[in-house]
Amino acid sequence: VGIDLGTTNSLVATVRSGSPEVLSDEDGRALLPSIVRYLPNGHANIGYKAQAHRTTDPKNTIVSVKRFMGRGLKDIAHAENLPYDFVDSPGMVQIKTVAGVKSPVETSAQILATLRQRAEDSLGDELVGAVITVPAYFDDAQRQATKDAGKIAGLDVLRIINEPTAAALAYGLDK
Repeated sequence: VGIDLGTTNSLVATVRSGSPEVLSDEDGRALLPSIVRYLPNGHANIGYKAQAHRTTDPKNTIVSVKRFMGRGLKDIAHAENLPYDFVDSPGMVQIKTVAGVKSPVETSAQILATLRQRAEDSLGDELVGAVITVPAYFDDAQRQATKDAGKIAGLDVLRIINEPTAAALAYGLDK
């Protein structure tokens, strides 16, 4: 499968019978909001369930986590204006939630795990591998953090590929 781990929304797609196909959830929605809401019992809501709580529980509802991948607190522009309780730790910033301190890698892994489950449900089998797209400006630390998130999500990450490269490959898919 190919996964677009987006800042705002994410999705998963595959090629069936030579044609690319975006895999939808049980409600027919292709997009998954890239949002995770942590709950006091240690569980989390992902996607639309989490999105409903952006304004009512902003400290525990993490949006646009991709911006924090592979970044320290000093790298986050206007961190003081964000609703999160950041923990500046060596290597990568973390976020204090009611379910404990969470890294951007852990949070991204929950989004990726949701997409992995969607793909396995749709395809009727376990995934063999996944390619995950990242912005072209992602540096090595951000790319590695994305790969780590995929592994935590139970994915065999075959490759991390730049979004423009993925677009070029998709354009030439039938050639």
